[in-house]
Amino acid sequence: VIIEGKAKEPVYLWIYKGEAELKCAKEVWGKLADEADKILREKTHPKAETMEIGPAGETQSLVANVMFNGHRAAGRTGVGAVLGSKNFKGIAVRGNLEVKVAEPENFMEAVYKTREILSKDDFSGGGAAMLGSAMLVNAINGVGAFPTKNAQDGYFPEAEKISGETLRERNLIRNEGCAECPIGCGRVTEIKEGKYKGAHGGGPEYESIWSLGPMCGVSDLDAVVMANYLCDKYGMDTITAGSTVACGMELYEEGYMPKEDSPFPLTFGSGETLVEAIKLMGEQKGKLGKLLAQGSYRLGEHYGHPELSMSVKKQEFPAYDPRGIKGIGLEYATSNRGACHVRGYTIAPEVLSGAADRLKYEGKGELVKIFQDLTSALDSTGICLFTTFGMGGEDIALLLSTATGFKVDINEFMKIGERIWNLERLFNLKAGFTRKDDTLPMRILKEPIKTGPSKGEIEELDKMLDDYYKVRGWDKNGIPTNEKLKALGLLD
Repeated sequence: VIIEGKAKEPVYLWIYKGEAELKCAKEVWGKLADEADKILREKTHPKAETMEIGPAGETQSLVANVMFNGHRAAGRTGVGAVLGSKNFKGIAVRGNLEVKVAEPENFMEAVYKTREILSKDDFSGGGAAMLGSAMLVNAINGVGAFPTKNAQDGYFPEAEKISGETLRERNLIRNEGCAECPIGCGRVTEIKEGKYKGAHGGGPEYESIWSLGPMCGVSDLDAVVMANYLCDKYGMDTITAGSTVACGMELYEEGYMPKEDSPFPLTFGSGETLVEAIKLMGEQKGKLGKLLAQGSYRLGEHYGHPELSMSVKKQEFPAYDPRGIKGIGLEYATSNRGACHVRGYTIAPEVLSGAADRLKYEGKGELVKIFQDLTSALDSTGICLFTTFGMGGEDIALLLSTATGFKVDINEFMKIGERIWNLERLFNLKAGFTRKDDTLPMRILKEPIKTGPSKGEIEELDKMLDDYYKVRGWDKNGIPTNEKLKALGLLD
């Protein structure tokens, strides 16, 4: 589905029995994402699947994301603001048509094989189902790569209070999975006591727990869960939202933000402050709310300190400190959409399996390229990244071949990913990005981690960047060579 232009009045798209119709969204415009989900089902079909933006998208906040069924998110990059700019509230769809595959018997055989692989994998068949992505809290904090208080440190001593184990014990109602998912890593949760008692919703995921928790110095799990619910309701990316609040907290504590600019002390460690700041951001209320809604870089820039934005290409980095995991820092720096962990998840070999030494620089250029190409190809299939903890490229290539009829082996599959990555790089180059944008926040490059297992570590990016460009077949300025483009079939 491609949405072009801008509607004169708010609209949503209804897709049913192969037909698509734009319908008036005046009754849905202005509603929170979970409310919009409910109204769209009432107006179309009770079993419709929905996609919607919240108030953040409608007001074109740069923190805005796109929500699905009210509480599952397509976050990052401010995509919700794009739909808001088009007066487009969302989509409701009810499918009843057959999905045809090229080789039905071989495809189903491949499906059964991969489901068995996933069921036996420790992550996809064990930890992810039991604890969700929040199983990573203790794992990442345990190696001292858990950015804390706007990445002033890389270790959070109160991590157990906001861990996946604690979330399961304290807040979990049930697991939830996407359609036909054999893993079920999603969480449906409720706050069962205290100030926010009775609030319920989806999540939080690992990244959300981190950004709204340790990144803001907060160990109050109920406040973190509540802030996550609010982000979903307003339609805001939790990574950017939490990191922006953290940037604001440091600006406030350092005296760069005048106290009168915030209606309350914007200090690290307060769960109540976190929740109130998220409300201001979602509603763009007052000066602080409007500034927070623009993300951490523009917030820091407004107060003369953009260096306090923990971002790459103005996108906030996720829940892994590059000072304690070298390869992920190179991935952040070179990611085509700004700092991103899901476009080259080197955490798998650097931490979870230990196949690569997380503190070594050698070989990280090749490692990052492999994982970027793999996930680029994977994303184009619609298959979940979490399946790759158990499945290999060969398994995915087999699924793709039997579904489409195109004969794709592992080499061709990886080439598809490499082609995608280079196309995105060319787009960015035409947009004005250069080698100087392939970098990390100065704090990560110069300020050592203060405590924990990675104490004393910084990220020496220059030790990896030239090697990465060479492995990619790019010149010293990060521009794909004609030889590389020709090999990928991208040279006119």
